[in-house]
Amino acid sequence: MSRRSRHPLPRPSRPAAARLLSAWAAAALLCAAVAAPAAHAEPYVPGRVLVGYAPPGTPRASTASASASAVPATTRVLQLSPGVSVASALAAQRRLPGVEWAVPDYIAHAAGTFIPDNEGLSHHPGGWEELQWNFAGEFGVNAPEAWYNVAADGVPGGRGVIVAVLDTGVAYANRGPYRRSPGFSAGQFVAGHDFVAHNHYPNDRNGHGTFVASTIAEETNVPYGLTGLAYGSRIMPVRVLDSAGEGEASTIAEGVIYAVHHGAQVINLSLEFSPGVTASDIPGLIEALRYAHRHGVLVVAAAGNEGRTAIAYPARAPNVVSVGATTEHGCLASYSNDGAGLTIVAPGGGPDADLPGDPNCHPEQPPGRDVFQVTFTGSSPRRFGIPSGYEGTSMATPHVAAAAALVIASGVLGRHPTPAQLTARLQDTARKLGGGGDERLYGAGLLDAAAATAPGGPGAVAP
Repeated sequence: MSRRSRHPLPRPSRPAAARLLSAWAAAALLCAAVAAPAAHAEPYVPGRVLVGYAPPGTPRASTASASASAVPATTRVLQLSPGVSVASALAAQRRLPGVEWAVPDYIAHAAGTFIPDNEGLSHHPGGWEELQWNFAGEFGVNAPEAWYNVAADGVPGGRGVIVAVLDTGVAYANRGPYRRSPGFSAGQFVAGHDFVAHNHYPNDRNGHGTFVASTIAEETNVPYGLTGLAYGSRIMPVRVLDSAGEGEASTIAEGVIYAVHHGAQVINLSLEFSPGVTASDIPGLIEALRYAHRHGVLVVAAAGNEGRTAIAYPARAPNVVSVGATTEHGCLASYSNDGAGLTIVAPGGGPDADLPGDPNCHPEQPPGRDVFQVTFTGSSPRRFGIPSGYEGTSMATPHVAAAAALVIASGVLGRHPTPAQLTARLQDTARKLGGGGDERLYGAGLLDAAAATAPGGPGAVAP
């Protein structure tokens, strides 16, 4: 488990039902007596394999060429009979005609201004600023100026944009033992889905997804709590991680396709696979991400929390905005992955990395503050507060998803900007960090929501 937060979590439960995943067709139930071997020791679901079949009439092709095809393979989830090993089943499936690929079902985990009146913990209007350094501090994302920009455009808080949060669920409604977070109103959500429990009620069982959604769209100008960066946007809650914050590649792929088909304009993936998982291990998810890109949906994902010089998947996939984490001091966070392919950084909290020569990095000093938002204060989905202990690229990622929503709403790039245009705008307006030439560590730099939503500048269209 990476440092998506410092909250201890129980061991994950495994979904029992077998599923047929067609990213481009309706799902159906399938049982089979075959399985396949894992190429390495990364965590995957025992007794299950994913098989990708070429579309009818398509000649068999390599995994690489199939992924680039305009017609994606149909992915099926095969449940194995007792005694059939994943290794032997993979070998058998890969020999069958029409099979593009066969892989284990790998497991991902959560990767840890106009001035609103929200009180935070201070019990006086505007007290949110005392905690939300990530929005309004010296090395925040310049939220107040961004809010002013989009309000002047007639779309306060990114009104009208839909952001899908693929996570542990969201505290979006009162249902049974679950309660809507006091930081949200009912009108801030569009219909979502639970791909773990297989129903239409993606209630959060963990708190991680609620934290992420709050960073994006928590209500403003209410007495309770903090504020969201794109507070006028609407959240689509899609549960793809279980109560322990873990979920399979097949489930995440289902969630991506659902979000695309139901009107999401931005998808937030505050989750990561273990370092050894490569694109060839998760071909179904890679195809789903490619599908989202082709349909004009921006995907934003966490770079990972292992402190490695390599971005974790799915953030490492083509056309996905990969987000690293910075501290309150403006330094790369010690846990944040970096390296080639890092798109941008945003506040994630915690200790500074040891980067000699970087004037903002002081690892010998006390760590900077965590990132704060309204979510569960313990394990109960009925008790909410503003807990400490949340730091990670999981926390950085929703800043970028929210800023993208603000840019879309502002119209600065036109009515329907493409994912490539949005990515370029966020990069071109980012604030440089480090000693110069530090793209490997910071990507294009620190997210600047104010510069991204300001009139004119890189990629802007005439009003």
